[in-house]
Amino acid sequence: MPEILEVELYRGLAEKALGRTIVKVWMVDARYGRGGTTPRRLSSALVGHSFTQARRRGKLMLLDTDDGPTLGVRFGMTGGLVVDGAEALDRLLYGPGVFDEKWVRARFTFADGGHLALHDPRRFGSLELAPNEARLGPDALTVTLSELRSALAVTGGRAAAAPLKARLLDQERLAGVGNLLADEMLWRADLDPQRRTPLNDVELKALHRAMRLTLKQLGSRGGSHMGDLMEERRVDGRCPRDGTELRRANVGGRTTYWCPTHQV
Repeated sequence: MPEILEVELYRGLAEKALGRTIVKVWMVDARYGRGGTTPRRLSSALVGHSFTQARRRGKLMLLDTDDGPTLGVRFGMTGGLVVDGAEALDRLLYGPGVFDEKWVRARFTFADGGHLALHDPRRFGSLELAPNEARLGPDALTVTLSELRSALAVTGGRAAAAPLKARLLDQERLAGVGNLLADEMLWRADLDPQRRTPLNDVELKALHRAMRLTLKQLGSRGGSHMGDLMEERRVDGRCPRDGTELRRANVGGRTTYWCPTHQV
Protein backbone atom coordinates (compact mmCIF):
# COMPACT_ATOMS: atom_id res chain seq x y z
CA MET A 1 0.00 0.00 0.00
CA PRO A 2 1.47 3.41 -0.89
CA GLU A 3 2.88 5.23 2.12
CA ILE A 4 5.19 8.23 2.09
CA LEU A 5 8.13 6.33 0.55
CA GLU A 6 6.09 4.99 -2.37
CA VAL A 7 4.46 8.35 -3.05
CA GLU A 8 7.90 9.96 -3.10
CA LEU A 9 8.85 7.51 -5.87
CA TYR A 10 5.65 8.41 -7.71
CA ARG A 11 6.49 12.09 -7.36
CA GLY A 12 9.88 11.48 -8.93
CA LEU A 13 8.30 9.64 -11.85
CA ALA A 14 5.74 12.44 -12.29
CA GLU A 15 8.57 14.86 -13.03
CA LYS A 16 8.79 13.21 -16.45
CA ALA A 17 5.34 14.62 -17.19
CA LEU A 18 6.24 18.25 -16.48
CA GLY A 19 6.13 20.94 -19.17
CA ARG A 20 4.01 18.87 -21.56
CA THR A 21 0.73 20.31 -22.84
CA ILE A 22 -2.33 18.33 -21.78
CA VAL A 23 -4.66 17.71 -24.74
CA LYS A 24 -7.08 15.19 -23.23
CA VAL A 25 -8.24 14.25 -19.74
CA TRP A 26 -10.19 11.14 -18.82
CA MET A 27 -11.43 10.03 -15.40
CA VAL A 28 -13.54 6.94 -14.91
CA ASP A 29 -16.46 8.74 -13.20
CA ALA A 30 -17.33 11.41 -10.64
CA ARG A 31 -16.98 8.94 -7.77
CA TYR A 32 -13.24 8.93 -8.34
CA GLY A 33 -13.15 12.65 -7.74
CA ARG A 34 -13.09 14.39 -4.40
CA GLY A 35 -14.30 17.82 -3.35
CA GLY A 36 -16.65 18.17 -6.32
CA THR A 37 -14.05 17.13 -8.89
CA THR A 38 -15.94 15.58 -11.80
CA PRO A 39 -14.61 14.34 -15.16
CA ARG A 40 -15.99 17.47 -16.84
CA ARG A 41 -14.46 19.86 -14.29
CA LEU A 42 -11.15 18.04 -14.46
CA SER A 43 -11.01 18.28 -18.24
CA SER A 44 -12.09 21.91 -18.31
CA ALA A 45 -9.49 22.90 -15.72
CA LEU A 46 -6.50 21.07 -17.20
CA VAL A 47 -6.80 20.70 -20.98
CA GLY A 48 -4.48 23.23 -22.62
CA HIS A 49 -2.34 23.51 -19.51
CA SER A 50 0.76 21.65 -18.41
CA PHE A 51 2.07 20.37 -15.11
CA THR A 52 4.89 22.58 -13.86
CA GLN A 53 5.93 20.99 -10.57
CA ALA A 54 5.49 17.63 -8.84
CA ARG A 55 5.31 17.98 -5.05
CA ARG A 56 4.30 15.79 -2.14
CA ARG A 57 2.80 16.36 1.29
CA GLY A 58 2.71 13.12 3.18
CA LYS A 59 0.84 10.60 1.02
CA LEU A 60 -0.73 13.30 -1.16
CA MET A 61 0.99 13.98 -4.49
CA LEU A 62 0.51 17.49 -5.83
CA LEU A 63 0.85 18.51 -9.47
CA ASP A 64 0.99 22.28 -9.96
CA THR A 65 -0.06 23.70 -13.32
CA ASP A 66 0.65 26.83 -15.35
CA ASP A 67 -2.10 29.29 -14.44
CA GLY A 68 -4.44 26.46 -13.48
CA PRO A 69 -5.39 24.68 -10.25
CA THR A 70 -3.14 22.22 -8.46
CA LEU A 71 -4.14 18.60 -8.93
CA GLY A 72 -4.07 16.42 -5.80
CA VAL A 73 -3.57 12.69 -6.29
CA ARG A 74 -4.32 10.18 -3.52
CA PHE A 75 -3.32 6.58 -4.16
CA GLY A 76 -5.40 4.71 -1.59
CA MET A 77 -4.32 1.12 -0.93
CA THR A 78 -3.23 -0.07 -4.37
CA GLY A 79 -2.82 3.04 -6.52
CA GLY A 80 0.18 3.47 -8.78
CA LEU A 81 1.46 6.00 -11.29
CA VAL A 82 2.34 5.28 -14.92
CA VAL A 83 4.11 7.82 -17.17
CA ASP A 84 4.62 6.93 -20.83
CA GLY A 85 4.20 3.27 -19.95
CA ALA A 86 6.82 3.30 -17.16
CA GLU A 87 5.96 2.51 -13.52
CA ALA A 88 7.79 3.70 -10.41
CA LEU A 89 7.56 0.30 -8.68
CA ASP A 90 7.88 -3.25 -9.98
CA ARG A 91 5.18 -4.35 -7.57
CA LEU A 92 3.15 -2.77 -4.81
CA LEU A 93 2.58 -4.89 -1.70
CA TYR A 94 -1.02 -6.17 -1.62
CA GLY A 95 -1.45 -5.15 -5.26
CA PRO A 96 -2.06 -7.62 -8.13
CA GLY A 97 1.52 -7.41 -9.40
CA VAL A 98 0.45 -6.84 -12.99
CA PHE A 99 -0.72 -3.88 -15.04
CA ASP A 100 -4.17 -4.14 -16.57
CA GLU A 101 -5.85 -1.43 -18.60
CA LYS A 102 -9.16 -2.12 -16.85
CA TRP A 103 -7.66 -0.76 -13.61
CA VAL A 104 -6.68 2.62 -15.07
CA ARG A 105 -8.94 5.17 -13.35
CA ALA A 106 -7.61 8.39 -14.92
CA ARG A 107 -5.41 9.36 -17.84
CA PHE A 108 -3.84 12.64 -18.97
CA THR A 109 -2.75 12.62 -22.61
CA PHE A 110 -0.06 15.04 -23.76
CA ALA A 111 0.41 16.78 -27.10
CA ASP A 112 3.49 14.66 -27.80
CA GLY A 113 1.41 11.48 -27.58
CA GLY A 114 2.60 10.40 -24.14
CA HIS A 115 0.44 10.09 -21.05
CA LEU A 116 0.26 10.04 -17.27
CA ALA A 117 -2.18 7.51 -15.82
CA LEU A 118 -3.41 6.46 -12.40
CA HIS A 119 -3.60 2.66 -12.04
CA ASP A 120 -5.77 1.65 -9.08
CA PRO A 121 -7.14 -1.94 -8.89
CA ARG A 122 -9.08 -1.50 -5.62
CA ARG A 123 -10.25 2.01 -6.50
CA PHE A 124 -9.55 3.62 -3.12
CA GLY A 125 -7.55 6.50 -4.61
CA SER A 126 -8.94 9.82 -5.82
CA LEU A 127 -8.23 13.03 -7.72
CA GLU A 128 -9.01 16.50 -6.42
CA LEU A 129 -8.62 19.94 -7.92
CA ALA A 130 -7.12 22.51 -5.52
CA PRO A 131 -6.94 20.23 -2.45
CA ASN A 132 -6.67 21.85 0.96
CA GLU A 133 -3.02 21.22 1.81
CA ALA A 134 -3.34 23.13 5.08
CA ARG A 135 -5.35 20.28 6.57
CA LEU A 136 -2.29 18.04 6.57
CA GLY A 137 0.26 17.94 9.35
CA PRO A 138 4.02 18.28 8.88
CA ASP A 139 5.62 15.85 6.45
CA ALA A 140 7.11 12.79 8.13
CA LEU A 141 10.29 12.95 6.06
CA THR A 142 11.18 16.39 7.35
CA VAL A 143 9.31 16.69 10.66
CA THR A 144 11.34 18.29 13.44
CA LEU A 145 11.38 17.12 17.04
CA SER A 146 9.32 20.14 18.05
CA GLU A 147 6.75 19.47 15.32
CA LEU A 148 6.52 15.83 16.32
CA ARG A 149 5.95 16.81 19.95
CA SER A 150 3.01 19.00 18.90
CA ALA A 151 1.66 16.38 16.50
CA LEU A 152 1.53 13.65 19.14
CA ALA A 153 0.39 15.81 22.04
CA VAL A 154 -2.42 14.39 24.15
CA THR A 155 -5.08 17.05 24.60
CA GLY A 156 -8.61 17.13 25.94
CA GLY A 157 -11.67 15.69 24.25
CA ARG A 158 -11.61 12.76 21.84
CA ALA A 159 -7.89 13.14 21.13
CA ALA A 160 -7.09 12.18 24.70
CA ALA A 161 -8.50 8.70 24.07
CA ALA A 162 -6.47 8.04 20.92
CA PRO A 163 -3.69 5.43 21.22
CA LEU A 164 -0.20 6.41 20.11
CA LYS A 165 -0.41 4.57 16.80
CA ALA A 166 -3.69 6.28 15.92
CA ARG A 167 -2.03 9.64 16.47
CA LEU A 168 0.84 8.62 14.19
CA LEU A 169 -1.65 7.59 11.48
CA ASP A 170 -3.70 10.79 11.72
CA GLN A 171 -2.71 12.68 8.57
CA GLU A 172 -3.90 15.97 10.04
CA ARG A 173 -1.33 15.53 12.82
CA LEU A 174 1.53 14.00 10.81
CA ALA A 175 1.43 13.47 7.06
CA GLY A 176 2.78 10.35 5.40
CA VAL A 177 2.93 7.53 7.96
CA GLY A 178 0.80 4.48 7.19
CA ASN A 179 0.23 1.15 8.88
CA LEU A 180 3.48 -0.63 8.01
CA LEU A 181 5.72 2.32 8.80
CA ALA A 182 3.93 3.02 12.09
CA ASP A 183 4.48 -0.54 13.33
CA GLU A 184 8.15 -0.47 12.29
CA MET A 185 8.83 2.91 13.90
CA LEU A 186 7.15 2.02 17.19
CA TRP A 187 8.95 -1.35 17.32
CA ARG A 188 12.30 0.35 16.81
CA ALA A 189 11.48 3.04 19.39
CA ASP A 190 10.35 0.47 22.05
CA LEU A 191 6.89 2.04 22.29
CA ASP A 192 3.56 0.29 22.75
CA PRO A 193 1.18 1.26 19.91
CA GLN A 194 -1.76 1.12 22.34
CA ARG A 195 -0.25 3.69 24.67
CA ARG A 196 -2.57 6.60 25.49
CA THR A 197 -0.39 8.68 27.81
CA PRO A 198 1.97 11.46 26.64
CA LEU A 199 5.56 10.63 25.70
CA ASN A 200 8.32 12.02 27.86
CA ASP A 201 11.32 13.75 26.29
CA VAL A 202 13.45 10.59 26.16
CA GLU A 203 10.67 8.60 24.49
CA LEU A 204 9.86 11.39 22.05
CA LYS A 205 13.50 11.66 20.98
CA ALA A 206 13.68 7.89 20.57
CA LEU A 207 10.62 7.93 18.30
CA HIS A 208 11.98 10.83 16.27
CA ARG A 209 15.28 8.98 15.76
CA ALA A 210 13.44 5.78 14.86
CA MET A 211 11.26 7.65 12.39
CA ARG A 212 14.21 9.25 10.61
CA LEU A 213 16.21 6.00 10.51
CA THR A 214 13.23 3.93 9.37
CA LEU A 215 12.42 6.26 6.50
CA LYS A 216 16.07 6.46 5.43
CA GLN A 217 16.72 2.72 5.56
CA LEU A 218 13.44 1.54 4.07
CA GLY A 219 13.68 4.16 1.36
CA SER A 220 17.06 2.73 0.33
CA ARG A 221 15.73 -0.84 0.58
CA GLY A 222 12.81 -0.16 -1.75
CA GLY A 223 9.71 0.74 0.21
CA SER A 224 7.54 0.70 3.31
CA HIS A 225 7.25 -3.10 3.20
CA MET A 226 11.00 -3.61 3.71
CA GLY A 227 11.09 -3.17 7.49
CA ASP A 228 12.86 -5.49 9.93
CA LEU A 229 9.50 -6.42 11.46
CA MET A 230 7.75 -7.12 8.16
CA GLU A 231 8.34 -10.87 7.82
CA GLU A 232 6.99 -11.47 11.32
CA ARG A 233 3.77 -9.51 10.84
CA ARG A 234 1.69 -12.70 10.87
CA VAL A 235 -0.03 -15.10 13.23
CA ASP A 236 2.60 -16.68 15.51
CA GLY A 237 5.20 -14.16 14.32
CA ARG A 238 8.05 -13.43 16.71
CA CYS A 239 10.00 -10.32 17.59
CA PRO A 240 13.19 -10.19 15.50
CA ARG A 241 14.99 -8.69 18.48
CA ASP A 242 14.14 -10.97 21.42
CA GLY A 243 12.06 -13.83 20.01
CA THR A 244 8.91 -12.98 21.99
CA GLU A 245 5.67 -13.91 20.21
CA LEU A 246 4.19 -10.75 18.78
CA ARG A 247 0.79 -9.50 19.83
CA ARG A 248 -1.80 -8.69 17.19
CA ALA A 249 -4.77 -6.37 17.56
CA ASN A 250 -6.72 -3.64 15.85
CA VAL A 251 -5.21 -0.30 16.89
CA GLY A 252 -6.29 2.95 15.29
CA GLY A 253 -8.47 0.98 12.88
CA ARG A 254 -5.51 -1.01 11.49
CA THR A 255 -4.11 -4.48 12.10
CA THR A 256 -1.15 -3.96 14.40
CA TYR A 257 1.78 -6.11 15.54
CA TRP A 258 4.10 -5.35 18.47
CA CYS A 259 6.39 -6.99 20.99
CA PRO A 260 4.98 -7.03 24.55
CA THR A 261 8.46 -7.50 26.01
CA HIS A 262 10.25 -4.34 24.90
CA GLN A 263 7.46 -2.09 23.61
CA VAL A 264 6.05 -0.32 26.66
